[in-house]
Amino acid sequence: MKIRTDLLLEELSEKTRTNLDAGREFLKKDLDILNNRPGEKKWSPLECLEHLNLYGDFYLPEIERAIATSKYQPEDVFKSGILGNYFAKMMMPQEKLRKIKTFKDKDPIGSDLSREAVNRFVKQQEQLLDLLCGASQVSLTRTKTGISISKLIRLRLGDTFRVVIYHNERHVIQAQKAMPDPQDQPVAY
Repeated sequence: MKIRTDLLLEELSEKTRTNLDAGREFLKKDLDILNNRPGEKKWSPLECLEHLNLYGDFYLPEIERAIATSKYQPEDVFKSGILGNYFAKMMMPQEKLRKIKTFKDKDPIGSDLSREAVNRFVKQQEQLLDLLCGASQVSLTRTKTGISISKLIRLRLGDTFRVVIYHNERHVIQAQKAMPDPQDQPVAY
């Protein structure tokens, strides 16, 4: 995949702003609603966001380090790597989501979560917007980051952003769908 760097950064910034807005909406919800699990083995909205926080704990410092230490000037066109493009496409939200097994250390099911999980998610989205802004000063193709599943694999910075942001988008949608329908709630008299 090839795309103008400025267009990629704008697209990813827009998706991140949408995720940030969703996080702010979650802050307005009652904690019982946020802890609602739509099924025995399904995540609650808070568990979805905590899953993203756990990945953010790895990727945000990794991205920040890569930007801070990059020696490469920005280019006009970002060229995705084969593996990075594969991972990014796998994370993209689709009408019929393909289930992907998560790693045990990133699975928050059954965790005792509070509104702090939403606050952390909101802060991470704000930090991600700042990192996207800083990324305009370096090469998204030649600057590399590590990934959470292997120290041996490194992705292009642009691909890492795509993977993280598409993953965020995917689970924000999941969190929204996990919310109970207000029409299904009993009416208090």
